[in-house]
This record gives sequence, C-alpha cells and structure tokens, in this order.
Amino acid sequence: MRKPNLQNINYKNIIGFILGPLLFIWITFFLDLEPGKPAVTYTFGIAILMAIWWITEVVPLAVTALLPVVLFPVFGVMDGRDVSSTYFNSVIFLFIGGFLVALAMQKWDLHKRIAIKILLITGTSPARILLGFMLATSFLSMWISNTATAMMMVPILLSITKKLEEFIATKELNKYTVGLLLGVAYSASIGGIATLVGTPPNLSFARIFQIMFPAAPEISFSAWFIYALPITIIFFIVTWLYLYFIYKPKNSLKALKEVNFRQQYKELGHATYEQKVVGIVFVTLALLWLTRAGLNIGSFNVPGWSSLFSSPSYINDGTVAIALSVILFIIPARNNKSKKIMDWVTASKVPWNIVLLFGGGFALASAFKESGLSMWVGEQLASVGNVHPIIIIAVIAVTMTFLTELTSNTATTEMLLPVLAGMSVSINVNPLLLMLPATISASMAFMLPVATPPNAIVFGSNKITVIQMARTGFMLNVLGVIIITLITYFWGSWVFGIVPNVMPDWAVMGN
Repeated sequence: MRKPNLQNINYKNIIGFILGPLLFIWITFFLDLEPGKPAVTYTFGIAILMAIWWITEVVPLAVTALLPVVLFPVFGVMDGRDVSSTYFNSVIFLFIGGFLVALAMQKWDLHKRIAIKILLITGTSPARILLGFMLATSFLSMWISNTATAMMMVPILLSITKKLEEFIATKELNKYTVGLLLGVAYSASIGGIATLVGTPPNLSFARIFQIMFPAAPEISFSAWFIYALPITIIFFIVTWLYLYFIYKPKNSLKALKEVNFRQQYKELGHATYEQKVVGIVFVTLALLWLTRAGLNIGSFNVPGWSSLFSSPSYINDGTVAIALSVILFIIPARNNKSKKIMDWVTASKVPWNIVLLFGGGFALASAFKESGLSMWVGEQLASVGNVHPIIIIAVIAVTMTFLTELTSNTATTEMLLPVLAGMSVSINVNPLLLMLPATISASMAFMLPVATPPNAIVFGSNKITVIQMARTGFMLNVLGVIIITLITYFWGSWVFGIVPNVMPDWAVMGN
C-alpha cells in the first residue's frame, strides 16, 4: 500500500474547507448581530465563508463567487432573481468589450509592435532600456490584461539581456536583469491603475460604489482617469529611479547601437492592414471613453459627446466598449476573405472566471446594502470618526497593500469596499475618501510572487529570488501608501468635489 505524499497535501485548502463552514454555521445559527434583523447575521456568515474560501482557494475563486446565487435566496437575504441580475451589468460589459479589443491587439501582434516601438524611441543606455520596458509595459497594461502584458514583455526582455552579454559583465548583467524584470512586473500594476479597465479592482469599485450609493454621480472612465493618472505618473517615476539606482551596472557603458531594437522592429515587417484597423479601433475606443461624460472639475466644465443624444444618461462606458468591439467582428481580414478581424475562437479567451468573480462581489455588495450589514459594521467602527481622514486613508492603504500580498486583490476589494461604504456613512466621511485608496492600494502589492500575476510571471523566469523581490517591493509598498494617501486626500478631493467634514446628499439618500 502506497503512502500518501505529504508534500502534495495543501494544508491551506484543508484549513479553509473546515474553518469556513464551521464559522458560517456558528455565526448563522448561534449569533444575532442585530435583533429583529436576521438578514444582517446571515449576510455576515455568508461573507465570512466566502472570504475564507477566497483566501484559501478551497475551490476556484469563480466557484466561490457563485455561492450568493444559492445562499442568499435560501436564507432570505435577497430574491434569487435579484441576486442573478447582479452578475451582468454595464461594468461587466465594459470589461468584456475592453478585453475583446485587447484580444484583437494580441491576435494581430499590435501590442508587440507598440512595445518595441516604445523601446526604440526611449534609447539604449541602461537607464533608458529600463525606462523603455517600464513605459511600454505601463502603457499597454492601461488597456489590456496586466498578465498578458507581462507575458509578452518578459520574452522580449530576456532576448535583449542576451544581447547585453556583449557589453556587461555576467555578475553585473544578472543584477541589472533583476531590475528589468521587476520593472516589468511593477509597471504592469502601476499602469493598470490609471484606467477603469486596467485592472479588475477598478471595475469592482465602479459597480460597488453604484450599488451602495445609487444617487451618487457616475464614476466615468474620464473621471477615474483624471484622478488615477497622476498616481500612475508619480509612482512610475519613483519606481523607475528607485530600480535604476539599485540595479544599474556599476561600470558605465556607452549607449548600445539602436540596431538591437531596430532589428526586432524590422522583423515585424510593415504594419499590416489588420494591425491598422485594430489600431484605429483601439485609439477611437480610448478617445470615446475619455470624452463620453465630459470633464467636470471644480468650475471647469466641458460637455461630453453623449450630450448630443436625447438620453445621454442611457449611454455608459460599457455601451461604447461593446459598440467598438462588435465592429471588429464585422470588418473582414484582408489576408483571408472568409475571416473577420475578430472571431469567436479568439473571443472565447475572455476570462469568464473573472466575470463570475466580479458578479460574486457585486452580489455580496448588494446583500451588504439590502440586509443592512454595511451600516451595522460602520456603526461598530464609528469611533474611528474622531481620527483625521488622512490617517484613516493611510491605514486603509496600508491594510489593503499588505493584505493583497497574500490574497486575491479583486476578491479582497469586493469584500472590503461595502464595509468601507458603511463605515464612511457612520463616521460622516465622504465614501470616496475611503473607497478610492482601498481600490488603488489593492493593485500596489510588490513584495511576493503570489501578490499579482505579473510578479509571478517574472519570478517564473528563474532569474530573481523571493528575497530580492521582497526587499525591493517592501520599500515600494511604503512609498505607494504615501503617494496614494496624499494624492487621494488633496488631488482626489478636488477632482471629485469632496469637501472636508461635509457629507454629500447622495451618500445619505437611501442609507
């Protein structure tokens, strides 16, 4: 009889499988958080079960996200039809449409052309090579999956470092390569926070904010971009300088001839008809997203193009994303008349597990609001209201940054945003001051390979150790907390019209 291989036993899964249901049963049947409102206790028990299973990954994250479909109706928290409807909405279609355009870019290698072109422009000194890789990764990750961006950039990076062997000693090159790899991983996360479609937590925030505060102004693509872009730019520059001074080669070397990148760009050939079409659609999509809702910053007001329609509020960023992505399925590809620019085989690569994860988070947020759990939690934390908002923002940023080093950033965001929404009402602080930094911080985990897919991808190159990543990432985590706190409190307050110690009307309506 063969002995079981203890190395294959995942103790984290076993703990989660046992602990989750036990806590769920104890909370649901033996606690009464708010007498007369059993839905508060039931929702709390279900949320704890989902949190433990998301953290320990007893089953795939998307499967845990489906638990509300069963448990909320069974325990009388929400009607089954209402729960099901939370899984598909405008934010989901924003994600799907944006991802379809991103898949078209990958299908026709447009993303590779953009990346190498940026590297060609930035130059070929050690500082510029690092800047080029980070700039290309950051820009692409604003629009396409951070994971896909990192996976594309790493092979290009490794081929370039192979060429650098002619110019840099092996020991120095190994150190410099670590810096380049970390630059790709970190800039993928940093670039992703700039747009609503750049990383899943951003989309989770947009929808959960709408669920918790239906009377609040829409968080449009342009509003988010205006708020988050300065964080991306400042943090990008800080990270680039930090990585360069730590990992630059000791011996200065003359700039390499641009033929290194130019040769790779030549190998791509001339831009194809399909690449031009996808490029035009991509640029059009970005412009339409940025100009749909117009700009409203303080007294500065420029109307968006949606105001040209009779019902501008009916048009959202999801509408635009689907409209442009559908066009790709209509335009034929020139190299094969029977095929279109986009086909369903490629479209089927949309990560439906993320779609379900979104849905589970939205269902949970709806239950937090409907049951009154978010208000109950907020009341328990009411004493925090005596602390200055900037301290609260910093604590939230620290908590989210280091928590997502070990857990799914999307799942963690979807668990905590409803809690922060309830807490903000109880302590009389504008909800945006708490929810915005929590969302941004969820993408700012740089210490461990498991923190984000880009971290895992560069770690998989076997050219970097956990200690190197942790040591470098810790300082960036701290810098990220400082940058997010200050920009949210000062710049974010101006962008979203937040007045200190004044609760907006939309935050108290319906709560």
